[in-house]
Amino acid sequence: MKFRMDHPPPEDKNHRLQSVVLFVLLALCGMVWYTQLNKSKFWRMTMQKIRTATFEDLDAIAAVEAACFPAAEAATKEEFAGRLTHYADHFWLLFEDEKLVSFVDGFVTDTPDLTDEMYADASLHDAHGAWQMIFGVNTLPEYRKQGLAGQLLRRAIADAKAQGRRGLVLTCKDRLVHYYAGFGFVSEGVSGSTHGGVVWYQMRLTF
Repeated sequence: MKFRMDHPPPEDKNHRLQSVVLFVLLALCGMVWYTQLNKSKFWRMTMQKIRTATFEDLDAIAAVEAACFPAAEAATKEEFAGRLTHYADHFWLLFEDEKLVSFVDGFVTDTPDLTDEMYADASLHDAHGAWQMIFGVNTLPEYRKQGLAGQLLRRAIADAKAQGRRGLVLTCKDRLVHYYAGFGFVSEGVSGSTHGGVVWYQMRLTF
């Protein structure tokens, strides 16, 4: 049997129909997946809460710190007790479903560079200081790579700007310099800090 060229054989029509059906099914599956993904993100966002600290958060804060840093670098529960006594409102805590999963903390000072003395002596906090120091950026290992620490850093930056600070200062390891640069921090080279026997790089964000 012969077919004219302007009338495709039945096999071609069936193939085209199958292709269209497959395309529609794939598009529908993509729409369902995208909808479920957005629902999941929305659910997580509705279950998240960011706030400053109170002394009642001490145990949870100490537990997250211990899970994030080796003992030589981690602040102790006693050190956190001192920090909360002097500057609880300079802790930014992120809760997910009532569980503390990430936090950022640090005091305010007119001293432009972050020193090891600052970690241990919370009384050096000056509420009217020019620089918001960041002592720790902590997220529980199982909650990392979800942008939680980034949310807290942006909140800390926004609060410091609203409070009229000159900027923020933190120290980090070499592998994280690029990460903090993404928030506007600029590396000033190796820090004078020898906290935990580690080489730290000082980074500054100036408004």
